[in-house]
Amino acid sequence: MATFEKHCEAAKVKFGKSYEEIHKWLDEFSGVEPYRSRHRRVRHHEHGIREAVDIFGEYAAEIARQHIVIDLTEEGWKKNDHFPMDEQDYVKMGLW
Repeated sequence: MATFEKHCEAAKVKFGKSYEEIHKWLDEFSGVEPYRSRHRRVRHHEHGIREAVDIFGEYAAEIARQHIVIDLTEEGWKKNDHFPMDEQDYVKMGLW
């Protein structure tokens, strides 16, 4: 599982800043009941990216997408695969 530090470092390399607040928001439900390790289903999709933009501003879209792609890739997702649209789609795809 990608760590908070890995996400921050990847953002810093690509965007010049770690954007800790966005990574914390995306992973807010990690370890929290009822999601625990399945927290990604809550915000790791297109709808979650739109929510991040509403909260943090337009710049958050690319940072959130990078975070999500890193995590999806760890689950076997490939760049040309369908990107999950929302929580139901995420689960339907057989992801966490």
